[in-house]
Amino acid sequence: MITSKTNPRIKALVRLQKSSERRKTNRFLIEGYREIERAVANEINIETLFHCPDLCPKLPEWTVYEHVAVSREVFEKIAYRGESDGLLALAITPQNSLENIQLSQNPLLIILEAVEKPGNLGAILRTADAAGIDALLVCNPLTDIYNPNTIRSSLGCVFSVPVVACNSTNAIKWLNANMIKIFATYLEASINYLDADFSGRTAIVMGTEATGLSPQWVNAADQNLIIPMRGIADSLNVSVSTAIVLFEALRQRRE
Repeated sequence: MITSKTNPRIKALVRLQKSSERRKTNRFLIEGYREIERAVANEINIETLFHCPDLCPKLPEWTVYEHVAVSREVFEKIAYRGESDGLLALAITPQNSLENIQLSQNPLLIILEAVEKPGNLGAILRTADAAGIDALLVCNPLTDIYNPNTIRSSLGCVFSVPVVACNSTNAIKWLNANMIKIFATYLEASINYLDADFSGRTAIVMGTEATGLSPQWVNAADQNLIIPMRGIADSLNVSVSTAIVLFEALRQRRE
């Protein structure tokens, strides 16, 4: 059992709380039984499982990895949640790319441009999982996909949805090459999202709450859409907007 907070392995885990270290080492952390279980189910490469016997007396049945016991004090050092179930996994970052996305016959995708809040990304991943989309492209991201708060807010759905980080130029080229129609949400658009036809090969593009979409996506879109606002609010949370348009697309496809 590791009982020292200055143990080299523990210090390395603490450093992974920074995005620069996650990029440098190609490693990230997963905390919590449910999130780790979903990572395992989706074949995320787990290197080591750290557990605190005081909080987790019995290891999960799916534990086939190196597992290291740590004291409560040490676990509190490496954990990022206020309340924890005593499990934390060290995992290898998946290397997803546009080229290895497996598209269905009639694909449906979400594109996020410059998403900066891990909580928003996590919430959208839950929606994406619920909708069963083909993939989520995160273009020019301002937060990394495997930020601990993204993993937590997605409830582990970051592992069940194919997610690719890329730049907007490459994403647009890839969408065009695969004959996927681009629908971009845009405040100055003239067409109501309810009037759009999402029955074909579709990508729904969402921008940030503060600045919306860049001209690159507005110009590249086959159709720009607006969600009508009837109150005094001039915008919705990006995760809410994504869910509204995405489930309208699903409704049309069902019919």
